[in-house]
Amino acid sequence: MTHSPNQGEQGLLSCPEKRPRLLVVDDQPSNIQTLYRIFQEDYEVFMATSGEQVLALCHQAKLPDLILLDVMMPDMDGLEVCRRLKSNPATADIPVIFVTAQLDPMDEAHALEVGGVDFITKPVNPAVVRARVRTHLTLKAQADLLKAMAFIDGLTGIANRRRFDEALLTEWRGCRRSHTPLTLLMIDVDHFKRYNDHYGHQGGDLCLKSVASAIKQELGRPHDIVARYGGEEFACLLPECDQIAGKDKAEALCRAVVDLGIPHAGSSATPPVLTLSIGVAAAYPQDDSGAAALVTAADVALYQAKANGRNRVCVDSASPLWKQGGE
Repeated sequence: MTHSPNQGEQGLLSCPEKRPRLLVVDDQPSNIQTLYRIFQEDYEVFMATSGEQVLALCHQAKLPDLILLDVMMPDMDGLEVCRRLKSNPATADIPVIFVTAQLDPMDEAHALEVGGVDFITKPVNPAVVRARVRTHLTLKAQADLLKAMAFIDGLTGIANRRRFDEALLTEWRGCRRSHTPLTLLMIDVDHFKRYNDHYGHQGGDLCLKSVASAIKQELGRPHDIVARYGGEEFACLLPECDQIAGKDKAEALCRAVVDLGIPHAGSSATPPVLTLSIGVAAAYPQDDSGAAALVTAADVALYQAKANGRNRVCVDSASPLWKQGGE
């Protein structure tokens, strides 16, 4: 559990979310009070008094943007806390600034070796610690932006294949831990080559943007992921979603694209508008190798949807992935 200093607790509860989140870690309340007073006007400040508290906090949904970490603590020193944070992919990118009374250059070297981005000695100079925190938050924001851009499809603005591949394994493991199902939709724009040939590549690009937007809007849940899988193919990851709900969602996506009413002279649909074919596969995740099998199963179902005449949804029924416990 986290607490802010007593006199500021009410103010912290009302802080707007857009303010950066600082986690101050020290086993001495007076040191926390000092840093709280320095940052309370500009940041959302939380505190922890032990290494175990830090690790517990960082397993929650809202991670701190930066950690100010004492080195000398009774249960687990700051160096070990930093090592554990850096070994976990979910927390590895959080900048850690060590704040300590230690003055030996070797102590500073050790702090940087385990992953700290800076080393500040006590007693802190308010102007210096503000400047260093601001600098490292700026660097983190820039790094986050570059990382996000690397995962975005340049044409449609949704996730790209690289992001999908990363998210698949992350969501697979998350659903395995929570013993909940994971559904994958593989989506193909019907007769897209004909569309490109008839309306030109600019028309094809506009078409893909419209489809991506419709899919994203129809999914609704913030933790669902839609990605451009390649060319005219899209993929949707639906965590904590079973096979029946996945099929319902796939059918809703088909309707949403038909409702766009995008003319398609080469379509086999009546009326001749743009349509989708969707393959649905679901699993109760077990070992990591099953993630690839889920993609294969959804691909097979998509192929079946196209073979059956397109503009339809087919559900994988042959694989054992859907059975609870993988049996």
